[in-house]
Amino acid sequence: MTEPAEHPLVSAVKPLVDAMGAEIVRPDQADPDDVVLAWEGEDVLAVRLPQLSDSLDHVLAAMERRHGMPLSDLDRKTKQLVVRTLEARGAFSVRHGVETVAGALGVSRFTVYNYLNRDNPAKNG
Repeated sequence: MTEPAEHPLVSAVKPLVDAMGAEIVRPDQADPDDVVLAWEGEDVLAVRLPQLSDSLDHVLAAMERRHGMPLSDLDRKTKQLVVRTLEARGAFSVRHGVETVAGALGVSRFTVYNYLNRDNPAKNG
């Protein structure tokens, strides 16, 4: 990894960067789309954000770790909660988001859409 030398800012943001599936790089290696972070006026690190589709995979893996089992092994009520959480985090705005989530949950796309519609009566119109 091209991570900068250990700095308090690196230690502070690393858990967030890891949770997002992002990467820390040195500021001089930053691409135009990277986010450069400074500490007391000095550029310390840059954060290379993941592609949205990679981020969704990262979020799903984190949810599996949180639940201590594959998402497909969860009961129906917990799967519905997972879908609500993912919707709040924008998972379904990602191309093929519904298909990706359905695969992780071991359900059909139709079931994911049902969970989404069931949770939002305004959509049922």
